[in-house]
Amino acid sequence: MNKLLNQILRFGVVGIIATVLDYGLFLLLTELCRVHYLIANPVAFLVSVIVNYILSVKFVFDADKRRSTGAQFTFFTAMSAVGLGINELLLWLLSGLLPVPTSVSKLAATAVVMVYNFITRKLFLERKDGGN
Repeated sequence: MNKLLNQILRFGVVGIIATVLDYGLFLLLTELCRVHYLIANPVAFLVSVIVNYILSVKFVFDADKRRSTGAQFTFFTAMSAVGLGINELLLWLLSGLLPVPTSVSKLAATAVVMVYNFITRKLFLERKDGGN
């Protein structure tokens, strides 16, 4: 149980770094550059996914060395694409259909996708043999 708690804490730190990067770039693109929020979101999301992958494999998950880095990154990217879809849908629902500011809906969407990310990454990236 301590290992899982420690892992969740490390995931949280990596998540905060990726979220700050994602949200900061999103605000930069939407507020300063006036890029439409549904276009700025995938750009910011992609940059944060790359950073998140590198940090997750290095500091969070006991990566399964039997899988190639390419296979791990491909899966990580595919699962992140699903996360992006969830993120875009929530942004559109909250800011496109409801009067929620994009800065707020982006935070809400990010929180939902963070839970999804932990579950999918833990299931795929970690060794299945208990770490031996």
